[in-house]
Amino acid sequence: MSLARIYSRAQVGIQAPEVMVEVHLGNGLPAFHIVGLPETSVKEAKDRVRSALENSQFGFPDQRITVNLAPADLPKDGGRFDLAIAMGILVASGQVVCNDLERYEFYGELALNGEVRGVNAILPSVLAAKEQGRCCFLPYVNDSLASLVHGVERKAVSSIQEVWSDLLNQQPLPLNIEYAERVHTANFIHDLSDVKGQPGAKRVLEIAAAGGHNLLFLGPPGTGKSMLAQRMPTIMPAMSDDEALSSAALYSIIGQSIDLTNWRKRPFRSPHHTCSAVALVGGSSNPKPGEISLAHNGVLFLDELPEFERKVLDSLREPMETGTVTISRAARQMEFPAQFQLIAALNPSPTGCHNDKRATPDQVMRYLSRVSGPFIDRIDLQIELPRLNSAQLQSTEEEESSAVVRSRVEAAYNRQLKRQGKVNARLNNKEMGIHCVLGTAELQFLAKASEKLALSPRSYHRVIKVARTISDLNGADEISLAELKEALNYRAFERLIAQLTKY
Repeated sequence: MSLARIYSRAQVGIQAPEVMVEVHLGNGLPAFHIVGLPETSVKEAKDRVRSALENSQFGFPDQRITVNLAPADLPKDGGRFDLAIAMGILVASGQVVCNDLERYEFYGELALNGEVRGVNAILPSVLAAKEQGRCCFLPYVNDSLASLVHGVERKAVSSIQEVWSDLLNQQPLPLNIEYAERVHTANFIHDLSDVKGQPGAKRVLEIAAAGGHNLLFLGPPGTGKSMLAQRMPTIMPAMSDDEALSSAALYSIIGQSIDLTNWRKRPFRSPHHTCSAVALVGGSSNPKPGEISLAHNGVLFLDELPEFERKVLDSLREPMETGTVTISRAARQMEFPAQFQLIAALNPSPTGCHNDKRATPDQVMRYLSRVSGPFIDRIDLQIELPRLNSAQLQSTEEEESSAVVRSRVEAAYNRQLKRQGKVNARLNNKEMGIHCVLGTAELQFLAKASEKLALSPRSYHRVIKVARTISDLNGADEISLAELKEALNYRAFERLIAQLTKY
């Protein structure tokens, strides 16, 4: 048989489209050609495959070899097709006889001695193979990560000889190697009890964790804004299997290792204020996920918010609404998930405090105007942190721990999932009409407050969502007037702007 067809997978963002590796051995002068829009790293597979086959004691055909990577209009890069190309040559030359090759997919980069090296983005490939019902031959170093996907057949290989022995039934490889059970341990370095005082800020942090709301801390330096933000993951509910897999798949794309003993822990990303829009949102000529995608199902913390470039912050506005980011380039377009919770922190003045008389109201306004109104409009909870007095700093009273707060958060979170299948922050207007019904007195109060505070329609709806979360924390079925008033109280940035514009 001079023609072989082997299945593999390319990497296009979070997707893993199928690639058919067609190998043909023809007459003519000996040559080795790879077609199908391969990039340089794929073209170099010719030398890797030749050396790997020869050093593994296989015969390399002295014929004209043509390798086609179909579909031809999909760009291919990396060394992930090496193993599939080598197997195609062995099948086409008759060194491997297998009648059910369509049941298998092959991924792996070859070393010159025939060993199979690991590849990036293994999780998207395994998830796609699961949908097709195929068995995966993948590098041994990637197998423990691939084992997170349940219901897929996989065989871990460390050399090309092992694949050959398995396909010829001479020495079958073990199917679905089982690894030690990974128990998610909620052991965190930080704990909410480390933060002294600030009961109002802790209450807001609890509401944000329960309902998936965005949060803004205002306050002078040293009031605990960063400490509170760093402790947000310690009170958030654990991720489900699907959420953890989608987050792990994004990290596998960029080749970052994943701690398999704590892989359900929600990510916490804290980029420096000098980062670019591409670093934050994602991009480059071959689009990669940015910080907002790496914070998918977790927390994105932006400290010193006004120090970020305004265009960088405004690039977050669409992802905060849609939960996805679409990166368009001339050659390709990719979509990455970005359902993150934003926690932002800022000093209310360039001098640290807006009432320290070191800056005029105009200077403070110019500083705060670096953050656009539409961006602030997308933040549900805004609270100002007061400066701690000496009695609070020296207090030895034991503060509430993260475990206690997390138990209340999980109860409210499960209540939301049972009622509507998602957290309150992600409800659309139609779903709010079903799950966030207000009584007559509450509607009248909210109407008056909306007119007085000049709330935008988006802010109006976000106040209702926050009130719904507060009622879930209280275990109530309906939104009460007290809960609505508490939700309206968390608009500190807007109050500060109104106070400064009086002068």
